[in-house]
Amino acid sequence: MYLLFNNQLIPEDEMLFYRHNRALQYNDGFFETIMVIQGAIRFWPYHQDRIRAAAAALHLDLPPELLHSDFPERLLHLASQNNALHFARLKLKIWRSGAGLYTPETNKADWVATANPASAPASSPLSVGICTHVSTCNSPFSFFKGPNALLYVMAGIEKKEQEKDDMLLLDGQGFVAELISSSIFWKNGTTVFTPALETGCIKGIMRTHVLHWAQQQGLRVEEVKREPEVLQEAELVFSGNVTGLRLIDKINDKPLETNELWLQQLKESLT
Repeated sequence: MYLLFNNQLIPEDEMLFYRHNRALQYNDGFFETIMVIQGAIRFWPYHQDRIRAAAAALHLDLPPELLHSDFPERLLHLASQNNALHFARLKLKIWRSGAGLYTPETNKADWVATANPASAPASSPLSVGICTHVSTCNSPFSFFKGPNALLYVMAGIEKKEQEKDDMLLLDGQGFVAELISSSIFWKNGTTVFTPALETGCIKGIMRTHVLHWAQQQGLRVEEVKREPEVLQEAELVFSGNVTGLRLIDKINDKPLETNELWLQQLKESLT
């Protein structure tokens, strides 16, 4: 297997992380999960927007190659080298260079990209529990992936304990925020709802797509702060991340409405 380290293609076993690496020492960086489908990168403009915003929030100076128009081709070449061009999960990790303690020596960034073959996402409905061990918290860094990763690890442990497919995370006020690695949406009539970023949820790539697509279809979109009881009243509840969309048919073992026709139309927008 190969990876890209600071734009150099190298064998995976030649990648070394030094003890002063700030990603390891301080979690001083972020990451993007990117899907390759049938030889094309899905939603690259959305990823690039979030990369720019995350770097700005962390005061990181992005290397110019990450912003170059041919960078997606570099990622596809990596996927091809790893025999993953048909369906692949790419992870792009970006962190602050140099050493230092809490006060960094530089704002320059290092990065690495990996590409692994992936299988098609499952399509069966999700049975979801409500997380009680941890909650989301809004911050200047909560909209992107990386700084709050431990939160989702703890939610994943609770998912295993409850034997659920996923867990619904609430914010500190008890409002619906997100799932472990997905945004959550619900629909009533001609309105599509999703939690507001103020709940501390990630500004997901699929979240951006769903909201744009719904508006293009003439639907109303609302980013809201609501308690989980509203999901029991919705005509459709579903999850979405960069890998795809899935129906949610149970929350805490209580069945939900499953009006799947509209969701199927949304899924077709991904092809």
